[in-house]
Amino acid sequence: MFIPSTHAELNKLNWQELDIILVSGDSYVDTSYSGIAIIGKHLIKNGYKVAIIPQPSLDRKDDIMRFGNPKLFWGVTAGAMDSMVANYTALKKKRRNDDLTAGGLNNRRPDRATIRYVNLIKQFADKNIPIVIGGVEASLRRITHYDYWDNKVRRSILFDSKADILVYGEGERTILEIAQKIKKHEDIKSIRGICYITSELANDNLENYIELPTHEESIADKQQFRKMFDIFYKNNDPINAKKLVQKVGDRFLIQNPPNYYLQEEELDEIYNYDYENKAAPIHSKEGKVKALETIKSSITSHRGCFGECNFCAIAVHFGRTIRSRSYESILKETEKIANSPKFNGIIYDIGGASANMYKMKCEQQELYGSCKDKRCLSPTICKNREISHKEHLNLIAEVAKLNKINKVFINSGIRYDLVLNDKKFGKKYLEYVVSNCVSGQMKIAPEHTEPKILKLMAKPLGDLNKFVQQFKTISKNIGKKQFLTYYLIAAHPGCTIEDMRNMKKIFLREMKILPEQVQIFTPTPSTYSTLMYYLEEDFQNPQKIFVEKNLNKMKQQKEEIVSSAWNKVLSKR
Repeated sequence: MFIPSTHAELNKLNWQELDIILVSGDSYVDTSYSGIAIIGKHLIKNGYKVAIIPQPSLDRKDDIMRFGNPKLFWGVTAGAMDSMVANYTALKKKRRNDDLTAGGLNNRRPDRATIRYVNLIKQFADKNIPIVIGGVEASLRRITHYDYWDNKVRRSILFDSKADILVYGEGERTILEIAQKIKKHEDIKSIRGICYITSELANDNLENYIELPTHEESIADKQQFRKMFDIFYKNNDPINAKKLVQKVGDRFLIQNPPNYYLQEEELDEIYNYDYENKAAPIHSKEGKVKALETIKSSITSHRGCFGECNFCAIAVHFGRTIRSRSYESILKETEKIANSPKFNGIIYDIGGASANMYKMKCEQQELYGSCKDKRCLSPTICKNREISHKEHLNLIAEVAKLNKINKVFINSGIRYDLVLNDKKFGKKYLEYVVSNCVSGQMKIAPEHTEPKILKLMAKPLGDLNKFVQQFKTISKNIGKKQFLTYYLIAAHPGCTIEDMRNMKKIFLREMKILPEQVQIFTPTPSTYSTLMYYLEEDFQNPQKIFVEKNLNKMKQQKEEIVSSAWNKVLSKR
């Protein structure tokens, strides 16, 4: 069933009033790839009456107040992406298209959507009803952070939005606890996975906090900003994280430790809710939601990522520990997709942030939490980290055997360094994927080739060509003409135009190709790469590095690869 988004849908359920109203910056698509859909279904499953208002008008009371006030709280998210990332390119140009908006035009989600929606609710709704913010935008802006679009350090979005509570990270357990406590009129400030603001600290509990440099100190002194971010980053694991406190003006931001991760049975339940895998009827006259074209036939197999690339915020938002679904749950979802109308026989993806991390565990991590002083894969793979593709290989092979399944693709990306380091199953896994799960092209993300840039990115060194040769050999042996699609980043902190030229030479010499999938680095909140962009220093120490901040020169770095690739195509015509 769809979560109600109109009065007519509410009436069909015979709901007279709502416990919770959710507001989103995306069109409402009822799929397990939509955070707002997952949260809504989870609350309904646990007995709460919930409705969704997608992309409300900012200048009409009747839109945001279509259901009146909820009994318990409002829940607000900017959507699946930070609204500034969704609305602007790395060169700060307004995006024309939006794959998460019905009709495809980028004309429905406001800049800084979380703040705008909270202000909208405060303008028209009952002031006594709490507002809870969450999702990627809120989660990654929960402390003092550098904002690329304003080119300044901003305080926590909780202060700027004036919401009551911020939910960060994996939100299902947290939001349910909030609903339960508000319903019982209990204090919610002990709940894990939230941030809140207070005017004073209880003196007897100060030993339980780690105090961050204040917001004002972080603005005035970049080394204090570095210290603040480093403490924040290293306190994101539920097992070993401490409560954080940051003074902002004459008040305090409190970040409770992360909530405990959902376990296999809980993930199975959440992903096997009755998702429609369609856009909600409210969008029927607005046009298609482009993102649905592939995600309606794609499957999330796990959450988290222990790759910890410096430009990626997954470690801060979803954590470094892999939490996987069971075979049975994934097969059940596949069968449901296969029996849906107009299914074309293709599963477009079974994966996560990195597809081949499915069920890869680390006993040390599960017992003691993520290491605060070292990483799993950088600069080398930790000896305690289990690297085995057996589980993912068995999974995709089982899915491929199901009735009505003609093809299973892996589109969420594969960490080729993991494949090469799995001496027992890596080769067998690659042979199966290249032979059965590639539609002419296979996606990998080396991001760069220059060792100094890879080090700043926390990416693996030196294995790209080895993987490329293995891919080519397998493709040749099975008689298929297949290609690798390379995802690269231009203008990452430390990267010069000369580094891009060197990368071009390597691709021409060793891969005999020039990639076209090149994106310009975008500094997004809560990543070490953004820290480097702001400080113009190495993420490991205060050593100065080059950072390209001129927009035209950032564009030139990208064109050093892309325009050459295009010219090469033109020259063959």
